[in-house]
Amino acid sequence: MKDQRKAMLAGLGAVLLWSTVATAFKLTLNHYTPLQMLLVACSASVLVLALILRVQGRLGQVVRLKPVQYVQSLGLGLINPCLYYLLLFGAFDRLPAQEAQPINYTWALVLAYLSVPFLGHTLKMKDILAGLVCYCGVVVIATRGDVTGLSFSDPLGVALAIASTLVWASYWILATRDRRDPVVGLFLNFLFALPVIAILTGWRDGWPALVTEGFLGGLYVGAFEMGVAFVLWSRAMKLATNTSRVSNLIFISPFLSLVFIYLILGEVILPSTWAGLILIVGGLWLQQRDSRRREVVPTEPGHG
Repeated sequence: MKDQRKAMLAGLGAVLLWSTVATAFKLTLNHYTPLQMLLVACSASVLVLALILRVQGRLGQVVRLKPVQYVQSLGLGLINPCLYYLLLFGAFDRLPAQEAQPINYTWALVLAYLSVPFLGHTLKMKDILAGLVCYCGVVVIATRGDVTGLSFSDPLGVALAIASTLVWASYWILATRDRRDPVVGLFLNFLFALPVIAILTGWRDGWPALVTEGFLGGLYVGAFEMGVAFVLWSRAMKLATNTSRVSNLIFISPFLSLVFIYLILGEVILPSTWAGLILIVGGLWLQQRDSRRREVVPTEPGHG
C-alpha cells in the first residue's frame, strides 16, 4: 500500500546514512588500503542483505533464479562493487573528503548523457546547460578556486572520482535490463564479487589487520552505505505516491555530508567547496526538475 509519509521517512533515513559515508570512508582509509576496505565492507554487506532477505521471507528467491541470471550477477558484481568502489575509495584515499564527495554526485548527469546512445533517450538543451554548470562546479572544487590556473590538487584523485561516476552510471544502464528483485539482485552481485575481491586483496595488499577503527569503519560502510541505506531507499520508492518528492531529498545529502566532514574529520571547508557544490547541485536540479520526462530511475541515488 502506498504511503507518502512512510516513503519520506524511509528516504530521509537513507539520505542521513549516505551523508555519513564520506566521513566513514576517510576514517577507514586511515587504516586500510582501498582493496582491504572493500573486502571488509563487501563481506558486511553480504551478511546484512542476507539477514534482511531472511527477515522479509525472500531469501528463497536467491536460489530460484535462471542460470543466466547468476551469470548476470557475476558480470554486474565485477562492475559494482568491484570496479566502482575501487575507483571511489581510491579517489577518497587521495583527495580530501570535501573534494571527492561533491564530484561523486555528478554521476546522475553522466547517467543522463549515457542514456542517449545506449537507451535512445533525447538530449535536451537543458541537459547540456546542466552539464556545463555541474562541471564548472567540479573545476572550482578540484582547483580549490584557482580556476584560471587550472592547478588541480591531485589530478589522479580527481580522475578516479570522475571515472567512478562513469562506472556507476554505466552500471545503472545495464541494470535497467535486470528483472530481479532489487535487494535480491544486489545481494547476489555482492556475493559473486566477494571471492574476486578477496583474491585481489590477498594478492595485492594482504589481508586486512583487525585494527579496531579500520575494521569497524569497514563494517559500517558495508552494513549501512551498501546495505541498509539501499533497502530504505528501495522501500521509499515503492511506498511513494510522489517519487519526485522523495528523490529531491537527495539534494540534502551533500550539504549534510560537509557538516559531518567538518565536525568529525576536522577538515576546514573551503569557500571553493561550497561554491562548487552549489554549482553541482544547481546543475543537477536543473537537469532533474522535469521529473515526468522519460529517464532511467535508479533505486539508489548515489553516494558521497
